[in-house]
Amino acid sequence: MYSDTEQKRGWLGPLLIILAAAVIVALIVLRDPGRDISQESAVAIKDAVERCARQCYVVEGVYPPNLEYLEDNYGLQINKKDFYVTYDAFASNLPPTVVVTGRKR
Repeated sequence: MYSDTEQKRGWLGPLLIILAAAVIVALIVLRDPGRDISQESAVAIKDAVERCARQCYVVEGVYPPNLEYLEDNYGLQINKKDFYVTYDAFASNLPPTVVVTGRKR
């Protein structure tokens, strides 16, 4: 004999599995969205500093001696409230080493 309750129970198991999988995926994706944005911002700052340094090299024939030079002459703006930027210019004819790290809040 056919019963509606048997058919409803058949859907309950797969529905719970799908719901549990959706919750797990959501937890993995939304685990720490601020960390990813901070990392992307650090990469963007590093790219901007390197791009400005290359532009300075093309225009003037030497890499800039420090970040202040890029800020004053090439319009570079750095979020110093949230990031530390280390700019190491070894020689005027070699590209500088740029390291960007986030500040602890």
